[in-house]
Formats: sequence, structure tokens, C-alpha cells
Amino acid sequence: MPSPRNQRLFQIMQILRSAPGGALLSAHDIATQTGVSDRTIYRDMATLIDSGLPVAGTPGQGYHITAAITLPPLNLSLDEIEALHIGLSILGEADDIGLRAAAQSLSNKVDAALSADLSDADRRWALSGPGVNAAVAEAARGFHFLPVLRSAIARRQKLRLSLSASASPPSERIVRPLRIDYWGRIWSLQCWCETTGGMEQLRTDHIDSVNVLPQLFTPPPQ
Repeated sequence: MPSPRNQRLFQIMQILRSAPGGALLSAHDIATQTGVSDRTIYRDMATLIDSGLPVAGTPGQGYHITAAITLPPLNLSLDEIEALHIGLSILGEADDIGLRAAAQSLSNKVDAALSADLSDADRRWALSGPGVNAAVAEAARGFHFLPVLRSAIARRQKLRLSLSASASPPSERIVRPLRIDYWGRIWSLQCWCETTGGMEQLRTDHIDSVNVLPQLFTPPPQ
């Protein structure tokens, strides 16, 4: 279920939409209808505005809905949510400032609508390293093996990887895949390597082949 705050944010949007002709509503009016303090409404309105939602106004003047494109409700599968966040992560590294801002705004809207368990699930696809200004085409490197790596992570299956000559040194590894990270230009697989006996961060564009092994593994404690 959505958190109480997310439910209240949704309620506030419904209240603003119901105002005749987009009339201004004071924070006190909204607070009375939602059962919280005026100060809480000020914070909530700042969150809605910062998230890029079609809301305008100030604490002293009141708030109203601005013109926006409204989509009908969509039902997304986990795979679709993951695909959306991968795409937004790539766009978040584009050179176009407006495009980066739009990607972040859309990501915030999606996160606000997700229940807590789904929000936790999709964090493994979020940026987890220092960003670089990479073009979108360059950011797509390493996509080839992402589906099989993702499946192995979900199923906790060991993998046999052949690393290309681009790796240092090229080799074959038996690994326990843990997560996939995006670093602006490259994707990497975080894994426990049974061959070297330690944690590894392997670039997916340095992988020549992947074989899924029948052996399962237990994930390390968080």
C-alpha cells in the first residue's frame, strides 16, 4: 500500500483538480480537508512542485492546477517498471539539461506512485555510481547480456563468464551475480567471483559469453 504521505499527496492533487475553474486554494483550506497542519501542506506543496507536477502557487497566495497532459491510469508489470527506470537512468546522463531534468521529474512521479516494496525493488536499477556526461548512444553499451544477467540475479543462479581481451586480463570466471550498476557510459555486474575468491565489478561490455549454470547460491547478508 502507498505510504500515508503519498496517499495525502494524491488527495491534495484531487482537491486541486476539483477546484472550479482552477481557482486558488489556500494551504489552510487544503489542510482542513486533509486533516493536517498548514505547515505540513506547505511542505507537501513544495514536494509536488519540485516533482514537476502541474501545480503552481506560493504559501501566501494559494495553489492551483496548471495546464498539463493527463494520461489515463496505467497498469505496469515489474518488467515494465524496470525497463522504464533503465531508460530514465540513461536519459539522466544525456548532455541536454532539459532532457535530464525531464527524466528526473518523471522518475520522481513514478516513485511517488509506487508502493514501498516496489520502490525498493527497482532501486537496484537506479544510478549507483558517479555520473558522467555521456551520450545516450554510448550509454547503451553492454546491453547485450543484461536480460540473462538480470534473470540469473533474480533466480540466484551461478554463471560462467568469458571475458574479452578488453578485460585485464581476459579470462573465464565462475560468479554469483548480485546486482547490475549503471555508471554513465558503462554497465557493470557486481558479483562474488569463485575463481578469484573475492567481490568483482565486471563491465558487461567486456563479457564475450555467458553460460547459466544449474547451481544456485545463497545471497550474502545485507
